[in-house]
Amino acid sequence: MMSRALAFLVETAFGLFTIALLLRFYLQWARAPYRNPLSEFLHALTDFMVRPARRFIPGLWGLDIATLGIAWLVQLMELFLVLQIRGVEFGPEAGLAFLALVLMAALMLVKLSLYIIMVAVIVQAVLSWVNSYSPVMPLLNSMTRPFLRVFQRRIPPIGNVDLSPLFVVIVCQLLLMAPVAYLEVSVSRLVQGG
Repeated sequence: MMSRALAFLVETAFGLFTIALLLRFYLQWARAPYRNPLSEFLHALTDFMVRPARRFIPGLWGLDIATLGIAWLVQLMELFLVLQIRGVEFGPEAGLAFLALVLMAALMLVKLSLYIIMVAVIVQAVLSWVNSYSPVMPLLNSMTRPFLRVFQRRIPPIGNVDLSPLFVVIVCQLLLMAPVAYLEVSVSRLVQGG
């Protein structure tokens, strides 16, 4: 019972920190306005790890790879700690299990990224109907524009209603259901040595 509670706390703390790192990465990638409370909060929360990491992990193509690398390391630590708390034995296949943990951490970043995209698109769609002048809208517009634009180019609005958010959410759900879920099960088997 205590181990389940401890595993929950580790998953929650590390998961929220990973989300903060991913949000920081995606807001920078989307060139979102920096002067807003969310960006300032994310930088204040994650700078203690990101700034030192930038000395060793350079940016690439204008992307903050250090932030993404730290998000991956945090996920790797979370997975390892949770398995240790649950008493999972790696046995003679420890090398293969570690490789599986490395892959699982990357897969968890993909999964969290898809959830972040879905939540951002849904919140933006709702706010566009109820409060389109919200101070969060420029941030959400910057973050969701690359994903929405793919569908906006191909599907015209129907009755002045933009359906691109619906299609983005559907594609994210399909990605979570098919390739991500399949890979998650496959990698989990490797971690457990089966």
